Amino acid sequence: MKVLSKQRNSRMCVMCGMDNPFGLKAQFYNMEDGSVLTPFQFREEHQSYPGRVHGGLISAMLDELGLRACWTEAEDTWGVTINLNVKYRKPVPYGADLFGRGRLAKSSPLFFRVNTEILDVRGEPLASAEVTYCRMDIQKIAADADVHEEMHYYIEDGVREICFEP
Repeated sequence: MKVLSKQRNSRMCVMCGMDNPFGLKAQFYNMEDGSVLTPFQFREEHQSYPGRVHGGLISAMLDELGLRACWTEAEDTWGVTINLNVKYRKPVPYGADLFGRGRLAKSSPLFFRVNTEILDVRGEPLASAEVTYCRMDIQKIAADADVHEEMHYYIEDGVREICFEP
């Protein structure tokens, strides 16, 4: 599937933070089908039971994909999660190639709703979520933070296509 553009990373986010030693350092791409996609791997440090990723980290990735799905339309869209309805379908393994995908389902001046999922390399859904966000100005979310400094990583990696067929 063709990549239209790449999104920025942050400094310390547990999902996309490039300076966070415990994070995933996930890269997110705006795709030709209107979705956002990230190829990624959880690590052993992210386990719950041996061989399985902790459900809280699974839901964190599903939440991250939600806001990033909104960035496929406008990168200056910000909001806070008000509802995260997760369905755990199959155990999510660490050390395995995975895909995270999000797609904007509904948008209004006050709220937006997104459908997200984590899939294995065969396209089998392992977990999914419907996430609702309240639109909010970034200065209200992080009043004391320099958000531009935090979200300053743009890593041109030359990725123009991701082999992913759902």
